[in-house]
Amino acid sequence: MSSPARLRLVDPASLPHVWRAPELGRTAEPVVATGHSALDAQLPGGGWPVGSLVEILQERPEQHVWQLLLPGLAKAVAEKPGPIVLIAAPFEPFGPSVGAQGVPGERLLCIKAGKPAARLWACEQSLRCADVTAVLAWLPQAKSAELRRLHMDAQQNNKLLFVFRGVDAQRDASPARVRLRVEGVDTLRLHILKRRGPPLEKPLLLPAQSPRMTALLEARRRRGAAQPGPAPTSPRQGSHVLDRTAAPA
Repeated sequence: MSSPARLRLVDPASLPHVWRAPELGRTAEPVVATGHSALDAQLPGGGWPVGSLVEILQERPEQHVWQLLLPGLAKAVAEKPGPIVLIAAPFEPFGPSVGAQGVPGERLLCIKAGKPAARLWACEQSLRCADVTAVLAWLPQAKSAELRRLHMDAQQNNKLLFVFRGVDAQRDASPARVRLRVEGVDTLRLHILKRRGPPLEKPLLLPAQSPRMTALLEARRRRGAAQPGPAPTSPRQGSHVLDRTAAPA
């Protein structure tokens, strides 16, 4: 008779596709740094996953978009030519302000689509377009199966994909690799609802302005102080780059 097989203990740390619950998941997938060091430290790989769905839940759809995403999008457009597609954005971005923070206005492509089916179709086609760098889609009525299809399109075409939905969607299942609930206006409070890793008990707090915008405002203040005349006015509390466009997209 042959001898019985013996079990061999294997250290999980030696297996590249196994991660332990107390640790962030390891990933070989490409990422784009978010531009927020505190957030990068809490995401597997240290940034937004490329080729995966990132879902952002908001109380109001027009808030937080650029404040949260613009630093990472600026890195993405610097590395890859092609447009950033905005599908059914609630407001059109103010080009000069976005451009000053690293995303030229001509790199933004806004698609107006009212019906849910039209929004999904535009999102699918954008993800399948080889020239597109990233897709931002407002899909408050998307179902889990539809999100799964978009996630697969992003994966197959190696695209950055951000989908925005209401906070009520937190009760629904989602295929998103990273899922956030965002609150606040000046200081953002980010609740990481889903990631490859342990739950984050406390929300992350992000400053109202990115380091790049802070540097731009400081340079403007210094120029104003060096010239005679009234000092330049500071932006109003809670303003962001969408404030200059009060017309819906």
